[in-house]
Amino acid sequence: MSTPPPSLDELRARALAATAPRATRTDLAISCERLVRIFSTDGIEVQALQGLDLTVDRGDLVALVGASGSGKSTLLNILAGLDTPTAGTATVAGSDLLTMTPKDRLRYRRDTVGFIRQQTARNLLPFLTAAQNIALPMQLRSGHRAARHRRTRVTELLDALDITPLADRRPTELSGGQQQRVAIAVALANDPAVLLGDEPTGELDSDTATGIFEAFRTVNRELGTTVVLVTHDPMVAGEVRRTVAIRDGRTSSEVLRRTVTDEHGHETVTEREYVMLDRTGRIQLPAKFLTALGMEHRVAADLATDHIALHPDNTD
Repeated sequence: MSTPPPSLDELRARALAATAPRATRTDLAISCERLVRIFSTDGIEVQALQGLDLTVDRGDLVALVGASGSGKSTLLNILAGLDTPTAGTATVAGSDLLTMTPKDRLRYRRDTVGFIRQQTARNLLPFLTAAQNIALPMQLRSGHRAARHRRTRVTELLDALDITPLADRRPTELSGGQQQRVAIAVALANDPAVLLGDEPTGELDSDTATGIFEAFRTVNRELGTTVVLVTHDPMVAGEVRRTVAIRDGRTSSEVLRRTVTDEHGHETVTEREYVMLDRTGRIQLPAKFLTALGMEHRVAADLATDHIALHPDNTD
């Protein structure tokens, strides 16, 4: 007799039981441990996130990549406060995403994170000018007080993103790239700790996308904002210091890049891919490695003095 699949409550209980408290690092902007998100529709349960672990340092610029359905957009929606985890832990700038009340969540989305969608038309109100769109989040935060501060902040953001001439234009009078620049300014209006972008260059041509990515770099470098971008664009993924790959609802690998200067003063960028090890010792080997060696089902593992060697299973 086949064993029935575990229920939603059982899966949630397992995930909660596997989550043990860890010391909180004060230099982290984002910390996710054993994060689970289960969707249930018509009696069918789907685990979009299956014990995902992720940390992002304050002031970092990170790209999240992965195939469609890997869980990266689900993760971003959780970090943006638009969705609620099923189990695990998730903290952004000191806010616990699993314990927030609806009022806390509203305040969190207004003050702690900025969020930019792929669809340029969804980021701005069409009947407001660029400057009015940027001012709106501050008005919702403080009502009609501090009007001088709002004007100053709008001016600073227009200048920082090089869109001052667009201040009095409405979204229909802007190109896609110009709309996304204004959207970045809107997301930064209340000086959030973390800026999130869900495929923010997905609707743009390559030249325009390059310019938008430079805007994110400017925000990260000059304003010190932590930036996390979900992207399919290899140009974007290849230009950040850290690229995190998500597969089957878990972080599978990371690519870390650093700039090296030789004795002649020439700078080169080096990168190395790392496989992520979860708290139970599991890893996800890159698919290209498995294919190259014909590995499937199981592998042989040998412990050496300073490394572990993995080999294809050659037993008959």
